Amino acid sequence: MSSVPPNFLILNGPIITTFLRFALPSILGLLAITTAIIVDAIFVGRFVSSDGLAAINLLIPYLSLIFGLALMLAIGGAVRCGHFLGRGESKLASAVFNKCMVAVLLIGISFMLLSLLLDGTILGWLGTPEMLLSLILPYFHIISAVVVVQIFTMVLYYFIRQDNGQRLATSALVIGALMNIALDALFIIQFEMGLTGAAMATAISQGLQLLILLCFFTRRQRLLSWSWPNQWGELKQISFNGLSECINEISGGLVILVINWTLVMQLNVDGIAAFAVINYLIFVSLMLYYGIADALHLLVSHNHGAANPQRILQFVAAASGMVLLISLALVTLLLVSPQWLTALFLSDSSAASRQLSMIFISLVWPLFLINGLNVILSIYLTAMQKPRPSMLIALSRGLVLPVGLLLLLSWLLTPPRFLIALPIAEWLTFILAAWLFFRHSPSRSMSKKP
Repeated sequence: MSSVPPNFLILNGPIITTFLRFALPSILGLLAITTAIIVDAIFVGRFVSSDGLAAINLLIPYLSLIFGLALMLAIGGAVRCGHFLGRGESKLASAVFNKCMVAVLLIGISFMLLSLLLDGTILGWLGTPEMLLSLILPYFHIISAVVVVQIFTMVLYYFIRQDNGQRLATSALVIGALMNIALDALFIIQFEMGLTGAAMATAISQGLQLLILLCFFTRRQRLLSWSWPNQWGELKQISFNGLSECINEISGGLVILVINWTLVMQLNVDGIAAFAVINYLIFVSLMLYYGIADALHLLVSHNHGAANPQRILQFVAAASGMVLLISLALVTLLLVSPQWLTALFLSDSSAASRQLSMIFISLVWPLFLINGLNVILSIYLTAMQKPRPSMLIALSRGLVLPVGLLLLLSWLLTPPRFLIALPIAEWLTFILAAWLFFRHSPSRSMSKKP
C-alpha cells in the first residue's frame, strides 16, 4: 500500500477541518508564548515594580528590529520552502532552509555583540530615563545573549511546520512557555531576583524549546535536511518576499518608540507603565492572529505551488472568519471589564498608572476590530509571492500612518488623546488592504505568468 504524501491533506482535504488542523496547533503554540510573556509582565508589574514594567517596554523597539529581521527570513523562507514542497522538490526546499538558518545565526551573534559593546548608547536612543538605567542594564545584557537562541528557534519553528512537524513545533512552544512561567515564579517571587530573574527564566526556557525542536531531525520521514548552503543569491529573493513581515515587526517597534518618547515628555514613567498594559493586549491579539496567519501562509504557499486558486480563496475565508470571532471577543472584554485588565498588570500602589491605562483603553479599543484582518491580508499576499503589495500594507499600518498621525495628533490634542491615531491608522489600512486583495485575488494572480 502506498504511503500518503505529507502535503496530501493540504492540497486535497476538506477546507474547514484542514484549516483547523493546521491553525489550532499554531494558535496553541503562539498562545503559549503569549501566555509566558504576559505572565512575565504580570510578575514584573506586581512583584517588582511599575518601573520594571516600563523598563521592559522601553526595550521593545530594539528587540522588534532584531525579531523583524528574523521574521523576514522565517516567513519569506518558509513560504518559498512550502512552494517547493508543494511541487515535490525537497532538495530545493532544504537549500532554502539551510540558507535561512545560517543567516539568522549570523544576525543574532552580530546584534549580541553590538548590544554588549554599545549598551549605554542603545538605551539612550530608546529614551531610557536615568532613573531606570540601573534597573534595565542587567536585564538588557542577559536578553542580548538570549536573543541569539530566540530568533534561531523562531526560524527553525517555521520550517519544521512546513515539513509536517506541527505537533512537535507546538509541543516545543508549549513546554518552553510552561517552563518560563514556572521559572518566573521561582526567580522573581521566591528568590526575589527582579528583572534579572525574568531574563534568566527566558534564557532557560528558550534553550529547552530549541532542544525539543532539534529532535525533529531524528525523524526518518522528514523532507528537510542539514547541509552547508552555497549560491547565496536566493537569500535576496527570500528576504524580499518576507520584507512585509519584517516591516510589520520593526514598524511596530518604531511606533512604540514614538509613543514612549511622547509619554516620557508628557506623562513621565507612569505613562510608559500605563501604555505597557494596552501594548501587551495588542501583542496578545497579534499573536493570536499570527497563529492563524501561520496556518494560512503554509496552506496558501503549498496550494500556490500546486496551482489551486479556489482552495486558496476558501482558506482565506476560513482565516478571516476565525479572526473576526477573536476580534469581537477582545472588544467585548475591553468594553465590559477594562478595570480587570489594568489590575492584572499593576498593583494597587500604582494607582496613577492604572488610571492612565483605563483612559488608554477607552481610546484605542476600535483597532482590535480590524487589525487581525490586516494581518491576514498581508500574509496572504506574502504567501502568494506578492511582496510589494504586502509591503505596502505593512508600511501603512505599521509605520507611515501611525507615526504620522501620532506626531500630528500629539501636536493638536492634549495627552493622551493622541493615541486615537492607532485605531485610525488600522482602519485606513484596512481600506487599502481590501483593495489590494481584490486586485491580487487567487484567480487573477495565478492566471498571469510569473
